[in-house]
Amino acid sequence: MGKYFGTDGFRGEANVNLTVEHAYKVGRFLGWYYGQDHKANIVIGKDTRRSSYMFEYSLVAGLTASGADVYLLHVTPTPSVSYVVRSEGFDCGIMISASHNPYYDNGIKVINGSGYKLEAEVEEKIEAYLDGELPEIPFAKRENIGRTVDYAIGRHRYIGYLISLATRSFKQVKVGLDLANGSATTVAKGVFDALGAKTYVMSAEPDGTNINTGCGSTHIEKLQAFVVENGLDVGFAYDGDADRCMAVDEKGNVVDGDLILYLCGVYMKNHGELNNNTVVTTIMSNLGLYKAFDKAGIDYEKTAVGDKYVYENMMANGHSIGGEQSGHIIFSKHATTGDGVLTSLKVMEVMLESKMPLSELLKDIVIYPQLLKNVRVQDKKKAKEDPDVMAAVEEVAKELGDDGRILVRESGTEPVLRVMVEAASDEICRVNVDKVIEVIRKKGHAVEK
Repeated sequence: MGKYFGTDGFRGEANVNLTVEHAYKVGRFLGWYYGQDHKANIVIGKDTRRSSYMFEYSLVAGLTASGADVYLLHVTPTPSVSYVVRSEGFDCGIMISASHNPYYDNGIKVINGSGYKLEAEVEEKIEAYLDGELPEIPFAKRENIGRTVDYAIGRHRYIGYLISLATRSFKQVKVGLDLANGSATTVAKGVFDALGAKTYVMSAEPDGTNINTGCGSTHIEKLQAFVVENGLDVGFAYDGDADRCMAVDEKGNVVDGDLILYLCGVYMKNHGELNNNTVVTTIMSNLGLYKAFDKAGIDYEKTAVGDKYVYENMMANGHSIGGEQSGHIIFSKHATTGDGVLTSLKVMEVMLESKMPLSELLKDIVIYPQLLKNVRVQDKKKAKEDPDVMAAVEEVAKELGDDGRILVRESGTEPVLRVMVEAASDEICRVNVDKVIEVIRKKGHAVEK
């Protein structure tokens, strides 16, 4: 990770550690970088945060001042930007979003011409420019100044693409959608309606400050109740920029990314579509998932946390599906990033083709209790590598043995350490997570509110 760019772009609190000046200079650099031998064409999407509009205008000013033409998708999911970039020949795309973070945070995620996250070496050059370590970029003049184009049609083409991927009609299926008051509000309901579903929608009235607030994939309990109360067949919840999907079965049980990987992995294996007989996971995936894969005869890879690393592994090895427990699922035949709406369509395909309810399809997988707690710290690396913290982690690992595990990792986007324990019971998880967090606090690493 660099000074500004983490695992998922340049993220921070709007106008605190991610400012309009930052956005303007990112635009200035990208407009120049991609326009050195031709007029750059760059597409921008955004989520529903109040600050997204501010950052959009700042980026546009910087891009056009450097001579780039800018195409505006307006409020749209992150995967739609990736789709438009790779299918319509743009030099790069920019998504303005902080994903599942609170409304006051925001981010600038740059997508390269292949529809994938920007190369680290280009991010390093942007950071050098932001810090004044590169010569000033010349302004475009006269007819070379860039222009802006309303490009809502790009989002509509993405919607059409999603609809084209469905293998069956959704007629008579009652589907609940939690749109997180975010980017999915412009896409998801239209897709499900077009495919014939009886669609029930919640969290679909963004006001700039309610994105992810008590709703969406990070607050799945709201959708659980919604599905049960309305007698729905299935529910899907997205995050702020709709690149994640979590599901709820007809009984109100949560179906997270691990369960979706199992569901779709087994389905793809049975249909000859699971390349290399392998599913790509991250180190955060549940022990129960691996035991279920072993039973099903499916191989698996483990990467660092982040869909970036999942996709890199998939591309390097030719795998067809991978993802994270949090709901970032990548289907390499159809997309280069996690895509929440696409994931929900794939889950629907499994249900409809098998003619079985979601709960029945997942009855053979047993998920270990897992507890994850976040600790805000002054210095992530220093806290994680503190000898006493490391000793506490080692002690827990020995106690758990083969019946569980502990994982402590740094957040890629926040000043946070994540402490996770899997074990045979919720109580064992709680005791051991708290044991490590107590040491972090005693050593003075935690930032207390």
